[in-house]
Amino acid sequence: MRAVRVLSAALLTLGLAAAPAAADSSPSPEASGDSGGPTRAGTSFRTATEVEQGQTATARASTGDYLYWSFPADAGQRPTVRATVKLPESHAAETWQVDVYDGLRRRQACQYGAQTRTAGPGTTSVELACVLRTVRAWSEPWANDPLPGTYYVRLTALKLSADDLGQPVDAELRVESKDMGGAAAVDGSLSEPLVPGIASRPEEESDDSSSAVLADLEPEGGWTSGWWSDRWVWTAIGGALAALAGVFGYRLTRGPGRPRQVPPGA
Repeated sequence: MRAVRVLSAALLTLGLAAAPAAADSSPSPEASGDSGGPTRAGTSFRTATEVEQGQTATARASTGDYLYWSFPADAGQRPTVRATVKLPESHAAETWQVDVYDGLRRRQACQYGAQTRTAGPGTTSVELACVLRTVRAWSEPWANDPLPGTYYVRLTALKLSADDLGQPVDAELRVESKDMGGAAAVDGSLSEPLVPGIASRPEEESDDSSSAVLADLEPEGGWTSGWWSDRWVWTAIGGALAALAGVFGYRLTRGPGRPRQVPPGA
């Protein structure tokens, strides 16, 4: 019995010693300095790290990892996603790509920008960019138009050699948007933005409610869903100018009025 207890204690000691090494052997995106923004990246859509527009998110990962971030975008905005990957000193040719998905996890096409780039041997970094289409306040169900809500960014390497797999890399992500104004306004709006957990919210939510909401970030000033734009101002100005043109046209075409009657025998 004493020998059994000694053997069990030895096995327990070896298991505790090997546990940290096993945990460290699985690569996962980690912190990468203090830049004021998030310092980690998720590994799937459900664990995507939330980042506000205008912030710089960083992450330290391994080549071959899938890095996920999420950000909010409202109607009338045209988001631009920029990603930078700092590569190790020695590596073979690597192809990196950044993809953007909307709240329904539909892949959104880029209007322009280097969405995919290949870094040759000796290249220290690779920069990617994707300029999305303008977010619409409403769209047909069959269309693939970008809608207000949460957007997901996935950064990964497509083509790698076996020797480069698992090498450490540093990634940076920054999202900024341009307000397109009334030119992008449409009639109609979504009842709710496309954010994770929106379907689980109760109709009347109190302050002390403990309902789970997966997405906490939203644009500054809240979700507008396109109910107001400068198109209303231009519509009012156009209506006023049309009314003035009508009055001026009437005065121009009515003539001097009724002819003066000449008394009989004059």
